[in-house]
Amino acid sequence: MGITLPSPDSPAEQAKKLMEQKKNIETEIEAHISILKANQCTMQSPLVDPDGFPRADIDIYAVRGARVKIIELRNDLKDVMAAIGKALEAVYDRSQITSDPEPPTEDAEPKPFAKVDGVAPGSPAADAGLRREDLIVKFGQLIHTSFTAGSLTPIAELVGASENQSISIKVIRQGQSVYVALVPRKGWGGRGMLGCHIVPFSA
Repeated sequence: MGITLPSPDSPAEQAKKLMEQKKNIETEIEAHISILKANQCTMQSPLVDPDGFPRADIDIYAVRGARVKIIELRNDLKDVMAAIGKALEAVYDRSQITSDPEPPTEDAEPKPFAKVDGVAPGSPAADAGLRREDLIVKFGQLIHTSFTAGSLTPIAELVGASENQSISIKVIRQGQSVYVALVPRKGWGGRGMLGCHIVPFSA
């Protein structure tokens, strides 16, 4: 099926359209999953009996069709989520905003904007190697100029659009720069998709 990218608009409008597309794809996936559930099947359930004959207790045609569509739609969902992540990065990348040229200043250098206040064992954050007291300098393409005072909303939106996709993060740990690759995911056994508590930080 393939995804249809929105026409060139502002990054915010692109992100909005892509999120709506993501919602529609997820709804369609659920509809096909309901067909499997109605036949008491999963994506892996055998369609033949122990003797090798087609099972008579399920609608094999419907189950096969639903499985094919689910695979296609999951691929589409992966593509659209990647596009959302890029669109959100553009939304919050203040460097894309054109303005009168100014000479570079020390303040233009990336600086910590958030701190890791806790990491749950076995979480995606723990797997990535994040530690309590790490100071976040870069989260994906987000830097300190991507945020308004006291708000980490851009991080939440980027994480929500990046399930099962690697996000590069730069932190300052004991005065040293450390890079980690964090993969947000649900179902890891705890709350949220990261398993860490991030709070705003100002030097």
